[in-house]
Amino acid sequence: MSATTVDHPVDAHDEHDHGHELSYADQLKNNRMGLWLFCFSEIFLFAALLAARFALWGNTRPELSQVVGLITTSVLLISSFFVNRGETAMEHGDRKTFLRSYMWAILLGTLFFVGVVVFEWNIFGLEGSIGSVELFGHLKPTDGVFGGVFFAMTGMHSLHVISGIILLLIVWNNGRKGHFSSEQHWGVEASAIYWHYVDVVWVFFYPALYLIGTAG
Repeated sequence: MSATTVDHPVDAHDEHDHGHELSYADQLKNNRMGLWLFCFSEIFLFAALLAARFALWGNTRPELSQVVGLITTSVLLISSFFVNRGETAMEHGDRKTFLRSYMWAILLGTLFFVGVVVFEWNIFGLEGSIGSVELFGHLKPTDGVFGGVFFAMTGMHSLHVISGIILLLIVWNNGRKGHFSSEQHWGVEASAIYWHYVDVVWVFFYPALYLIGTAG
């Protein structure tokens, strides 16, 4: 009798604990909400940078390499294609295609970052052109409002690109170890959302920096 009496509250306690365990679907819902709230909060940061660009530059912009701007933008957009392809592959349990697609996205994201740092920031002081088109930028952070705004916008975006590359690498490595399946792959979905978000930000930054206004 005493054994039965002692066992009963333990069983009830176990049932109580199990009742509070979230299902994977509930966890996924909470995770998605948290990520989208984070992305939404970041909008204010990027919107402030865009507002500063138009307030300080007006209808003018610095002389930037249109070739470099177009190539780096194309590279970043193509990387989003591979991220989407990788996410879709994981949804169908195709780990090989996922790994290959994410590796391409990582390489292209790195190429975008290098393109901005080496060509537009020109930290090495390089010179070169194709015909009359300059390949390397000449702006410095100290070059008045042109330099300040340009480096603030591209620097903040590049910081998010680096964060995205690191996230893609972590997810790629976890996928390589078999941590994801077609039923449970939140890490893949989260990294894809973040990477697409960073790309969308650049879709707004690119015309604001390279296309709108008269070069002066």
